[in-house]
Amino acid sequence: MKTNDGSPFPKRLKQARLQQGLSQKELGILAGMDKFVASARMNQYEKGVHTPDFRTVLSLSSVLKVPTAFLFCVEDDLAQKILVWGTKD
Repeated sequence: MKTNDGSPFPKRLKQARLQQGLSQKELGILAGMDKFVASARMNQYEKGVHTPDFRTVLSLSSVLKVPTAFLFCVEDDLAQKILVWGTKD
């Protein structure tokens, strides 16, 4: 079983999901996952047990309306700046 290697992805994913007011299952379904596995898979991503492939990261980023860079940013202050910059029209 793969464990989180220190990646900020689990933390950022959960942060963005909560900002959008989505459950793990809702996010997974909106990102194109089967409704029967969506909740469990999102839980594993948020716990750092598994890491999604790049196509899934792009889907999650799109649903969450955040730049992909936000999901991988280590520094909290820079992540916030990326989020603000990425949501400008």
